[in-house]
Amino acid sequence: MSRVLNKLTARQVSALKAPGRHSDGGGLYLRVTPHGARSWVFMITKAGKRTEIGLGPALTVSLSTARGIAGSMRDAVAAGGDPREVIELQPPAEASLSPLFGDFAKSYIESIESGWRNQVHRQQWRNSLRDHAYALDQLAVDQIKTDHVLAVLQPIWTLKPETAKRVRGRIERILDAAKARGLRPSDAMNPAAWRGHLALLLPPLSKLSRGHHAALAWKDAPRFLIEIRKREAVAARCLEFVILTAARSGEALGATWGEIDLEERLWTVSAARMKAGIEHVVPLSSAAVELLSGMKKGETSASAAVFAVKGSPRSNMAMTMLLRRMQRHNVTVHGFRSTFRD
Repeated sequence: MSRVLNKLTARQVSALKAPGRHSDGGGLYLRVTPHGARSWVFMITKAGKRTEIGLGPALTVSLSTARGIAGSMRDAVAAGGDPREVIELQPPAEASLSPLFGDFAKSYIESIESGWRNQVHRQQWRNSLRDHAYALDQLAVDQIKTDHVLAVLQPIWTLKPETAKRVRGRIERILDAAKARGLRPSDAMNPAAWRGHLALLLPPLSKLSRGHHAALAWKDAPRFLIEIRKREAVAARCLEFVILTAARSGEALGATWGEIDLEERLWTVSAARMKAGIEHVVPLSSAAVELLSGMKKGETSASAAVFAVKGSPRSNMAMTMLLRRMQRHNVTVHGFRSTFRD
């Protein structure tokens, strides 16, 4: 048993993803499975045989609590006792009648998504929670604490600041809705709140964000278009459309055939889908009309997405991943608006 104690920090605990046991010293380990499940274990060697004793999931058992239990177990071992008795003496967790976060989030999204601008926005909400807040899914909404939210946000806070910002806001909104429905105490602080709470525990995003979006030099745009037209993916056609119209990616991804008038060479984006809330009419160049004509296969319904695969619109990441496959690491999709303006 290692004599060095408290090797891990709270930040390391929240960020560690490599499968295996990560020692905190004194027999305490953070165990990470190949599937990402994380739990605390206490290791003891007796008569040459190592035994692993589970202390609980890392999401509900904090680092300080795990250290306290491990310390009591070491005392029990030193006294010749059974360390398992320490676990048996731990007070049982209070049962909760509140729904699990994952179930409540799903029902909440379904109850409000009709007011959202487009299918892409709905997909982004679901995908961000699925990819980054899955650790909250099995927790009752009234049991979620600040440590749980930090465990979700810290691994992506500096690496993916924009994503982290959206995930935090969505968790906050879901927990606020749970409080409004009486599923969380009315006087409880929202553990995902930023001002006066997480702002004191996480670095401000303004210092982490890159500022202007990296853009392709306008002189390189013709060569880039030649390169992208050689690709057959729907994401490539959508990116080409973004470049030709100077549209935001969400506007292009949410475009439907009902918005397109090929005869008048116009694309009319409704006010509900525009960031400014004002209807936007985009004149279509010959190249844009040719692109759309090639995309249209026979009769299509007005509500059908232009840039869809098997009826499902592409996600925001589709064009970003396309740029990565093209080894264009210094260019962003949004940056093409700057290229157009230049």
